Amino acid sequence: MASIISHRLPVLPLRSAARLASRAYASEVLKKTALYDFHVKHGGKMVPFAGYSMPVQYSGLGVLASHLHTREGASIFDVSHMLQTRLIGKDRNRFFETLVVADLENLPVGHATLSVFTNERGGIIDDTVIMQQHDSLYVVSNAGCADKDLAHIHAHLKKFQDQGGDVEFNVIADHSSTKCISNRPPVPLPKPGPKAAQALQTLVGQDLTDFKFMTGSLLKLNGVECHVARSGYTGEDGFEISVPTPEIVFITEALLRYPGVEMAGLGARDSLRLEAGLCLYGHDLDDTITPVEAGLTWTIAKRRRQSGGFLGSSIILPQIKDGVTRRRVGLIVEGAPAREGAEILTPDGNRVGTVTSGGPSPSLKKNIAMGYVADGQHKLGTPLVVKVRGKDQSARVVKMPFVEAKYYK
Repeated sequence: MASIISHRLPVLPLRSAARLASRAYASEVLKKTALYDFHVKHGGKMVPFAGYSMPVQYSGLGVLASHLHTREGASIFDVSHMLQTRLIGKDRNRFFETLVVADLENLPVGHATLSVFTNERGGIIDDTVIMQQHDSLYVVSNAGCADKDLAHIHAHLKKFQDQGGDVEFNVIADHSSTKCISNRPPVPLPKPGPKAAQALQTLVGQDLTDFKFMTGSLLKLNGVECHVARSGYTGEDGFEISVPTPEIVFITEALLRYPGVEMAGLGARDSLRLEAGLCLYGHDLDDTITPVEAGLTWTIAKRRRQSGGFLGSSIILPQIKDGVTRRRVGLIVEGAPAREGAEILTPDGNRVGTVTSGGPSPSLKKNIAMGYVADGQHKLGTPLVVKVRGKDQSARVVKMPFVEAKYYK
């Protein structure tokens, strides 16, 4: 492990990432992405994550150094474990709108949107990125939710098809993903910062100035046709690249040759997304939390707020008008870092919530956290207390993202 402990920040990255990495996967046989041997060759420390063996960090850079490098340079993240799927057929938008809160009918070709799958109770089954292509919907969702997402979609798909709906749904099994920059992962090579665009341009051979945030296109990288989307999970400018699996190592190595580009793992990805105020499913989101409670009301398109028609809309839409009893907030925490599960209290000792994600911010050199608090305790500047290892520590509600986003719009 690289020596990166000169900061005042505790040596939390590895501990935090290991906690993030595995719960129920310890005894099961782990799957490997097409980049597994590549990670090992480059000094990747492999850990269980969402049923896969994934790199938490690399020998060349510790988690903290990797985090800071991603903010300042460019990093590549393996996101091959993410579930990539495609819907075709003239009724694909109408069908998928019964499952997600997005307005797909009015989503332009080449544009993507963040959305959520909801259940009948309004809870979030998973978060997802959906891109409108000229003949299909391209959908990327979380690896850890793949089995339940597929079961959910297939159950509703059969009903829709039995009623005459024209739609087909397929898993994209012949592509792997890479993220070049420092954002969320729907493919495995992410790079952050301006250098991400520079590195990608060298492989594409064309200017990417008009390639805006949350848009995508088929591009040839070193002669290999890939689907490239400009998005991310870190708050930085980034590209998610879906590559034919036999070519994934070739493309990753080509990106890595660009000056200032490094490999990054789960540890840096988690601290980066926390600074960006972005949710991690199974921690900040689950099937009991609604989009309104999670601060994701903005994902519910205007037309969908009027027409409804998605699972749980009878619960979610009234919440937009009438409010909710709990809300996701960002916190600055004094003292030791607050971890998932820490109690949130009022200054006079009444419990009002729970931390769902937390740790040191390498960029801010402060301890930050996200959690849910009772309505009324969510206003900016509200003083609160977080109980860490039995000790009360002062906290206050702050605006998210904690670190300003740098998406290319």
